Amino acid sequence: MQDRQERWKLAESGIAWEIVGSAGLPHDDHVELSGRRVSAIIRYGVDDKRRLILSREVIWPTLRLKRDDVRGYLRRTWGNEIIPPIRIEGIPLVPGPVREVRLWEGRLTITHGPLDGIIVQRHLFPCEDESVLLERWSVINFSDAPVGLECVTEEDTETVACYDGDVVVSTKIIEGMSLLVRPGEFGNITLAFAAHKKNATSKAINVPDEAIFRARRWKALSEKLVLTTPDPVLNRAFEFAKWRAAESLFHTKMGLVHSPGGGRYYGGVWANDQAEYANPLFGYLGDALCHEASVSCYERFATEINSAFRALPSSFEVEGDVLWYGCGDRGDAAMIASGASRYALARGEKEVAEKLWPLIVWCLEFCRRKTDERGIVLSDTDELEGRFLTGEANLSTSCLAYDGYKRAADLAGELGHTELAEQYRAAAEVLELAIEKHFGAEVEGFTTYRYYEANTTLRAWICLPLALLPPAPSSQPWEEREREGELGEVFSPSANPASAGLGGGLGRRESPRRDGTIAALLSPQLWTADGLATESGDTVFWDRATLYGLRGLFAAGATEVALEKLTAYTHRRLLGEHVPYAVEAHPEGNQAHLSAESALYCRILTEGLFGIVPRGLEHFDVTPRLPDGWSEMSLTLEGFGGRWEIQVSRVAGEVKTDVRRV
Repeated sequence: MQDRQERWKLAESGIAWEIVGSAGLPHDDHVELSGRRVSAIIRYGVDDKRRLILSREVIWPTLRLKRDDVRGYLRRTWGNEIIPPIRIEGIPLVPGPVREVRLWEGRLTITHGPLDGIIVQRHLFPCEDESVLLERWSVINFSDAPVGLECVTEEDTETVACYDGDVVVSTKIIEGMSLLVRPGEFGNITLAFAAHKKNATSKAINVPDEAIFRARRWKALSEKLVLTTPDPVLNRAFEFAKWRAAESLFHTKMGLVHSPGGGRYYGGVWANDQAEYANPLFGYLGDALCHEASVSCYERFATEINSAFRALPSSFEVEGDVLWYGCGDRGDAAMIASGASRYALARGEKEVAEKLWPLIVWCLEFCRRKTDERGIVLSDTDELEGRFLTGEANLSTSCLAYDGYKRAADLAGELGHTELAEQYRAAAEVLELAIEKHFGAEVEGFTTYRYYEANTTLRAWICLPLALLPPAPSSQPWEEREREGELGEVFSPSANPASAGLGGGLGRRESPRRDGTIAALLSPQLWTADGLATESGDTVFWDRATLYGLRGLFAAGATEVALEKLTAYTHRRLLGEHVPYAVEAHPEGNQAHLSAESALYCRILTEGLFGIVPRGLEHFDVTPRLPDGWSEMSLTLEGFGGRWEIQVSRVAGEVKTDVRRV
């Protein structure tokens, strides 16, 4: 991950790819833009003559061709041939060569020109609350004379038979049919890609208002959960990841829900993506829409708790109408127990916590009943759903169950369930020992964890004990050193503290397998240019494992190497060849920008770098890891009953941490 050949650079409120000559061409990429009733995957590129290549794949999550087809969303793709028929003084407008591509404030902007005194900017963004993708052409007049713009207003429509009635899909000009643009000014012409039920009246779209709504949403989120470090690239990547996580919300019959996106996953909720990955981040964000979606997710899973303790579905799809059990038990109850407990604590509202409590209790009872004589938690598979072997019991499920017990114990205390709190703490202690006894092993020469009983190869998810089990004491950071032999990079205690913390991890014993696990994660067998390979000897990667792995490295006290790897990963994802977000996987899914992975990126910083652990409705532990080269860092979050600012600074060689309400 040391390749820093970066195509993009930081720009105001975003990132920009400046195109000069034919260097680096041709190049193409794709990005997802989501509103609450539509999502669009924009594939864009520039050929070696600087001509634009563009397609808009527009997806309507609640419009479906077949009733129970979980991937049967209505979708249409429009290519380069679809452009506004703009004429300047009667002559068709031909945009000049592409000069810049910019991603900023939740939109994609492509700048052409100049050509014959005209610059064209194309702004693509979805409506926030309507089923419409907008492509706004801003025609800027740099000539010495006014120019007249005219645009034919014909509407192209198609009637599509969906399972619950016909739908009209349309493209039409909705802004700027006839304009006079004076020198130095611009005029806007907007093309809309829309769909609506045939028997419903389509709403008139006010384009300036929609642009303002999108910008306001970006601004509102940019002022919540604010990360400030000496690294502007890291700060911008965090802001982008926070946006991607929070924009992927969709109206459904279940209510407002967060869904992964990526062209395949809409209008539903998943035990891993939402319950485990995204919702705990939303507990710190303080955004009303994300809170609404988080509660909708947990409430939906709660509808399936049962006295027979049959496994919960892994997801609710088709707006909740289809319950998916396709891989059996993936450890879903453990995922939900961990995520719901963390979210409820961070949300900091007793009424919400009490609403989620029955689901948490049921999930932990399910985990108890799935615990075998060895003390580990059984499951049919894990979140990769059988793509890689997991045996009858895997490390992931037991680690998540451990975290569920720990966080639920804290929540039980807040809600007055003293006996359950003690039971859950005891269960966590027993499970921690069982994880060490059963999964602790020598694998490929490393003292680390086997992923399941017959496992003989290194797996990416060996990072989970670092991320979820007791953290390293902040008073004993770890430094990189060379170990004799072939174990690669490992870590040993330093005599000089380099970070300080409040609460979580202070005085805790160190993980007995931390050295070997860190070494294994950083070894050539697992660490690749794109982060962690899923399994040694394979080229498949899923970003979620890398994101947990980076969080685990920070939590383990491996601050300097964690920062090195995070910096390289961040530059690759934000400024490299496929930008600007964390991705799902390779080769599966064409590295789609699934939104929950962006939530996991943010959690590297909140729970890794700053070491936040929810402990109560109004309090949390902090174990910050201030890198050697940084003099300060700060994080502002909204949760735990208020708005909090965590300031970490180095003064006279000592690290000071100040946590206060603001």
